[in-house]
Amino acid sequence: MRKFLVTGLALFVGIVATLGYQLAQSDSSENGSPKPNQSATVPQGEGLDGYYAQQLDWSECNDGFECATFNVPIDYANPADGALQISVIRVLATGTARGSLVLNPGGPGGSGIEYATYAEYVVSETLRENFDIVGFDPRGVGESTPVECLDDTQTEQYIAIDGSPDNQTEVDEAQAMSKLFAQTCATNSPDTYKFLDTVSATRDIDILRALLGDEKLNWLGKSYGTFLGATYADLFPDRVGRMLLDGAIDPKLNNEQLSYGQALGFELALKRFVADCATRGDCPLSAGGKVGISEVTELLSDLDSNPVTLDDGRLFTQAMGTLGVVGSLYDKQYGWPDLRTNLSLAFTGDFSGLATSVDFYTGRQMDGSFKDNSNDAIAAVNCLDRPDRATTEQTIALASKWKKVAPNFGEYLAWSNISCSYWLAEATGVPKEISAPGTPTILVVGTVNDPATPYAWSQALAAQLSKGVLLTLDGDGHTAYYQGSDCIDEVVDNFYLTGEAESDIICTDGP
Repeated sequence: MRKFLVTGLALFVGIVATLGYQLAQSDSSENGSPKPNQSATVPQGEGLDGYYAQQLDWSECNDGFECATFNVPIDYANPADGALQISVIRVLATGTARGSLVLNPGGPGGSGIEYATYAEYVVSETLRENFDIVGFDPRGVGESTPVECLDDTQTEQYIAIDGSPDNQTEVDEAQAMSKLFAQTCATNSPDTYKFLDTVSATRDIDILRALLGDEKLNWLGKSYGTFLGATYADLFPDRVGRMLLDGAIDPKLNNEQLSYGQALGFELALKRFVADCATRGDCPLSAGGKVGISEVTELLSDLDSNPVTLDDGRLFTQAMGTLGVVGSLYDKQYGWPDLRTNLSLAFTGDFSGLATSVDFYTGRQMDGSFKDNSNDAIAAVNCLDRPDRATTEQTIALASKWKKVAPNFGEYLAWSNISCSYWLAEATGVPKEISAPGTPTILVVGTVNDPATPYAWSQALAAQLSKGVLLTLDGDGHTAYYQGSDCIDEVVDNFYLTGEAESDIICTDGP
C-alpha cells in the first residue's frame, strides 16, 4: 500500500547525493525522451523471433543521449496476443566500448531512463569510458507502456490515508482505498495490469540485450534492480556478463517477510540517525538514544490524532510524516541533515520541510500532479510477484505485533501490503532461492545498516548464487556503489573491467 514497500528507490539516493532536489523538478519527457505508445504492434515472426529481430532506431535526445523504443509481448505465454512498448536511452562510451552496461535504479517503478540521464552521478568515469550506459523503463513504468491506476487526487488520498488504523472507521477507509486502487488498475489498464511481473520484465531485458547487439548482459541493478538481475541470472545463466547487485532483495522472502525486514531496517536507521544527531550542533532533539527516538515517535503520534493543514490546503497526516522521515533515512550524507532541519521546523508546528520530503519521494509536483506512475507500478509488480495476501484481520494482528519491535514503522509497513489483498489478478511469481548455476561471478553489494534492503538480504542472495561474491560497506544508507566509498568503487570498477572480485571484502570508508 505504501511507496516504500520493497521500493528502495536508489534513484533517490545516488542522484540526490549530488543534485539535491533538482531531480524532483526534472521531467525527462520534455527533453526528447521517447513517449509511450499504447498501441504497439506485434513484429512479424514465429513466437518470439520477431521480437528478437527488431532494430533499434536511435535518435538524439536529452542533449548527448540517444533514445529508441522496441516492442515486447504483453503475455509471453501467448506472444501473438499483443505488444507493449519499452522505451530505452543510452549514452555512448567516451572511449572504446566493451559493450553496454544496463542500469536499473530499483522500485519497482523506478525510471531507468531518468536514472541513465544522470549517468555521470550514477557510475564512475571508468565505466562511462568503457561501456555504453543504457537505461530503460520496465514494462508498466514511466515512458514504457504504463500501468494507469489512480488519478492525481486519488494518489494524494492514497499517500495521506491513515497508516496505522486504530478504529473501524479507519480500517474501512484503508480497505476502501485498497479496493479502489485495485479496481482502477484493472479498469484503466485492462490489457496490461496482469502482466507486469518481474519474470516478464526480465524476459524483456533479454530482448533488449539482443537488440543492443550484446552476447552477454552487463547489468547494474540497485534495490529492486537486484531482483531483476537475479531473476535474469536464473532464467538466462549463459547470457550473464558482468552483473552487480547492490542493496539486494532476498528472492526467497514473501511480501510479509520483506515488509517486516524493512520495518526493522528503518527502525535501526532512525536509531542511528538519532545517535548521530546528538553529536550535531543543529540537532533538534534534546538527547540521543531512547529519549531522542521517543521525541520523533511522539511527533508522529500527535499527527495521528491532530493532522496539520499545510499552506497549500493539504492535510498533513501521520502517514505523510512517517514517509517524510523515511525518505530522509535512505541517505546519510544529505538526507540526515535535511531530516534535522525538517524536524526542527516540525517541532515548531511547521511541517513544510517534511512535506517537501514526501513530495519529492512520491514524485508530486508543485501543481499537484505526479511526474510518473511509480506509485501505481510498485503495487502492480509486487502483487504479481508474490502470492501471500493478508486479510484485514491478519494485517491488524501483524500491525500490533510489529509495533512492539518497530514502534515507528511497524504498523505502517504491516498495512503496506493491504492493496494486494484486493488485487484482481492472481500472482504469477513464487518466492524461491536463486542459485543460477552456470553464470560467471556475480558481485553482490550490501550495506551493514541499509534501511530499505537490510544487509541480511544481501548476505542471503550472495550465499544462494552459485557464483555469488559478497562485498560489504560497513556504513549507513541505501546501496553502496558510487555513494562516497572509494573502496567500494574501486572493487566494483575492477570487477566490471576484469570479471573478478575477491569474496568477503569489507569497506569502511563510506557513509
